Amino acid sequence: MPHDQLRAKFLAVDTTALCDVDKATRVLHSAIRSRSATTRIFGPAYTVRCRDDFFAVLRAIESAAPGDVIVVDGGGKEIALAGELFARGALARKLGGIVIDGGYRDIAYVRTCELPIYSRYVTPMAGTTAALGELQIPITCGGVPVAPGELILADDEGVVVVDPARAEALLDAAAAVKAAEAAVIAQLNAGSTLSDGLNVAEHTALLLDGEPSSLRFLS
Repeated sequence: MPHDQLRAKFLAVDTTALCDVDKATRVLHSAIRSRSATTRIFGPAYTVRCRDDFFAVLRAIESAAPGDVIVVDGGGKEIALAGELFARGALARKLGGIVIDGGYRDIAYVRTCELPIYSRYVTPMAGTTAALGELQIPITCGGVPVAPGELILADDEGVVVVDPARAEALLDAAAAVKAAEAAVIAQLNAGSTLSDGLNVAEHTALLLDGEPSSLRFLS
């Protein structure tokens, strides 16, 4: 499926629904949080590995294709590996976002920035610019593996990584979850209870009997 259509599917759901349909979904550590005005990310990872030096991040911004998401394995250290100029540079190149397992700075600007930016820390102390670092290699970011080209999806809940070959099926399943949730919400708004929309009694009885069961929507 074309990238634009997959992106549209993601905009209709969220990362919580994706995690509901696949408990093995790779979720970056919750300390990696949105710092920008825009939180939604959907694009292929352009990976970076560096330590205490941000020149590799600059190289990535200047090398990545429009829509790519810069994903930085900074070792989780409290050193800023990017700031306002890098955000502006990424916007100029029409990139899809920046995710850094490390620090970001110039937050007064970043808070207003339309480029989605995530980081583990906010800190004024920047790294050096003396090392090339590594680009487009398998990395670890936020405690999970990320390979070049894997899809990065993010929203207010956090950041997840998805195999592109599975994206369409996962997004369709997530849409089904959101539809079922919407039906339950409508019932609750009409005065019903959660038990009217979920198999609470049946699930409880089966678990008490030691039988396999799962909580599910009734509609």
